[in-house]
Amino acid sequence: MESPALLTLTNYVDGRLLPPQGKRYLDVHEPATGAVFARCPESDRADIDAAVGAAQRAFPAWSALHPEERAGHLHRIANAVQQRFDEFVAAESRDTGKPLSLARALDIPRAMMNLRFFAAAATQFASESHTNADGLNYTLRQPLGVAGCISPWNLPLYLFTWKIAPALAAGNTVVAKPSEITPVSAWLFAQACIEAGLPPGVLNILHGSGAGAGQALIEHDGIAAISFTGSTRTGAAIAAATAPRFKKVSLEMGGKNPTLIFADWEASDANWHTVIRSAFANQGQICLCGSRILIERTCYEKFKNAFVEKVRALRVGDPQDAASDLGAVVSRAHFDKVMGHIALAREEGGSVLCGGEPVAPGGRCAQGWFIAPTVIEGLAADCRTNQEEIFGPVVTLIPFDREADALAIANSTRYGLAASVWTSNLSRAHRVAARLESGIVWINCWLKRDLRTPFGGVKSSGVGREGGAEALRFFTEPKNVCIQLD
Repeated sequence: MESPALLTLTNYVDGRLLPPQGKRYLDVHEPATGAVFARCPESDRADIDAAVGAAQRAFPAWSALHPEERAGHLHRIANAVQQRFDEFVAAESRDTGKPLSLARALDIPRAMMNLRFFAAAATQFASESHTNADGLNYTLRQPLGVAGCISPWNLPLYLFTWKIAPALAAGNTVVAKPSEITPVSAWLFAQACIEAGLPPGVLNILHGSGAGAGQALIEHDGIAAISFTGSTRTGAAIAAATAPRFKKVSLEMGGKNPTLIFADWEASDANWHTVIRSAFANQGQICLCGSRILIERTCYEKFKNAFVEKVRALRVGDPQDAASDLGAVVSRAHFDKVMGHIALAREEGGSVLCGGEPVAPGGRCAQGWFIAPTVIEGLAADCRTNQEEIFGPVVTLIPFDREADALAIANSTRYGLAASVWTSNLSRAHRVAARLESGIVWINCWLKRDLRTPFGGVKSSGVGREGGAEALRFFTEPKNVCIQLD
């Protein structure tokens, strides 16, 4: 079924909105209804060649600008997004299935914040100098050239700007590929760049599939670095393709994040709200969500009963309805994947305490891809359900007896992106945080982000770090200069 007002999206190349050279398009579905509402370009190598060429031509002038001038361009783009704030919010909600309230409170404000933060960071970016008896050494940080940025579908504009902002601020030009599943906000962003007067070729946005546009981008000899956020499987393929080409690569990938609840945690309303949000925000489709909740056995039953009661109270429905806490998952394929994992959990002997089934909100959302928030117990820590990333509104509850047991369970997966620890014991908080195999640890909180801090995972969750000076370092090449002083 197609929407009567079908959008036809365009690429953004050399400052212009252009159709794909091959004239091929992909369908874009609205998760809440299941209907096709847009067509997205299926770009190919010819489109990538054109975009890289435009970026190469723009690089000398862009990289020569003073950082404050580049910062001014980023601020003007943020202003253009702000002027169309409600349009971006509506597009992000329709494209992803997330509640309007979440797009309004998180996605679009954070996208603007990313632009403004890295605009300011570029003007403060400092390098190193060293002196000794032999002379003075100082380090130049110079832009790489053309950077390739590939962003995911779960937080489309939020993570799109998280990559392109530091790349541009550091003096690179960019060819970016947003997810073909959720492309609309990137298309609107291209319009905002034109309205803001960004010079042609500085940012180029190519839509298309991973096998098409994505593969052409990572293999292109004109691309100096790839910054990617997405699945571990795709990240491994990117690493394999780029290694022989000696490109710089930053990979932010999957997670199977633990939430550690100790018996001495403060069970306040605010903390309960955060723990629930950490499990089910954006339908559990945030790489930082805590999908394994580890609970000290002495408080397990009390925590479980209260948690399940609160999860049952969550409202799943039309993303446009202000009363909806959860919307739809992003696609039919992802709906099937999540439901398949719930079936697997039952096969492995898990008990579904609540949820575990599709939800049919009715009305315009009768054919949408909705899943009830699901809580499962009774599974071994090493079973597939507790080892594989589900990336949906599904959590498991796992009891533990000692701190050492909690750490062993938390560290037992191949992932290591994020964790949260809930305890009133400050010494334990520091001790556990240091021993968790995780790139990010929150103590008595979740998803609090200072953009100056390094962001990324260990093990199969990632290579490299994003955020603050780490991102600016990634998008620059250090050059040591030595001067003899005598």
